Amino acid sequence: MLSEQSAATVRATLPVVGAAIGEITERFYAGMFAARPELLRDLFNRGNQAAGTQRQALAGSIAAFATHLVARPDERPDAMLSRIAHKHASLGVTAEQYEIVHEHLFTAIADVLGEAVTPEVAAAWDEVYWLMANALIAIEKRLYEEQGGHEWREWEVVERVEETADVATFRLRPADGGPVPGFRAGQYVSVQVELADGARQIRQYSLSAAPGSPVRQFSVKRVHGEAGPDGEVSNHLHARVAAGDRLRLSAPYGDLVLTDLAADAPLLLASAGIGVTPMVAMLGQLADQGHEGPVLVVHGDRSPAEHALRADHEAYAGKLADASVRFWYEDGAEAAHRTGLVDLTGVDVPRGTRAYLCGPLPFMRAVRTQLIDRGVAPADIHYEVFGPDLWLARAA
Repeated sequence: MLSEQSAATVRATLPVVGAAIGEITERFYAGMFAARPELLRDLFNRGNQAAGTQRQALAGSIAAFATHLVARPDERPDAMLSRIAHKHASLGVTAEQYEIVHEHLFTAIADVLGEAVTPEVAAAWDEVYWLMANALIAIEKRLYEEQGGHEWREWEVVERVEETADVATFRLRPADGGPVPGFRAGQYVSVQVELADGARQIRQYSLSAAPGSPVRQFSVKRVHGEAGPDGEVSNHLHARVAAGDRLRLSAPYGDLVLTDLAADAPLLLASAGIGVTPMVAMLGQLADQGHEGPVLVVHGDRSPAEHALRADHEAYAGKLADASVRFWYEDGAEAAHRTGLVDLTGVDVPRGTRAYLCGPLPFMRAVRTQLIDRGVAPADIHYEVFGPDLWLARAA
């Protein structure tokens, strides 16, 4: 994939670029948004920009991709690229926007590294960028073709359910009266809302009903600012959107889906907090399909009262032929469940289990480590990150 000459140059300069990638991405975003403010207003998540998490994720993905190229030049990191491409497609990213990113990213690289960016170095990293960009463009083109192109469709809220004090479920039907297209359990939609300042901000929410539902259903947790500001879109949806209102939704995207499953395949569906949403949809799909294999359902939350969609979580699991449900609560756990953080010690994990994880990164890292220690193959552990994928940033 990477030319021999460029591979040698990237290998030699990767430590220098890697050490400066945080400053490079910070300057990149500042320069791009100064030149193209509409991108920050209507495409990029302003909360992630304010918190710095998007910069960390971009830095991590570039470093991870370059490291992969020099370590395994004949392979492409398709899992990483697929995850990014699905997110881009849900936002409506275009091929032309990669040119904009290239212009401002390489200006930032030159500004930060100065004379170290020789023509040879610039050419090598240009090759890395376009290998990654063209791979993403090709995947996104295929995803758009599968959906018949990208368009924002208006949907009407037909019901709003308060799941917990901070989680609301929205059920919607197409405002044009047309059919509800299908989706795959585990996928998400982008939701675009117009805020008070005129910005059209976009967020992704996992679909939390089983495939085949007559409505689009997603559940939104109100984001209270900790490392960053309060969630603009989540708070807008909680405060301003009710039955009868309309929202603009993308087609479903996302690659954390149940694929190529034998009817008796052992599965583990592990979630924490609002990460429960794709897992409930997966359980609904398994129940509808009559899955016969063992399914271990694991969830961690602060308390039973904060466990969103708990009734659906338990009901779908109860329809399966061989399901085991284990809930952990930091406070208020009933006798049937456990107190504390999720701990798989003493929990039977059948040989050949395929695991699906969704929740905060510390939770997923801990569960992944426990599963690998129990003999689950790393290739059989799949995950979804809500927001920028900082797992890549850590790995890089």
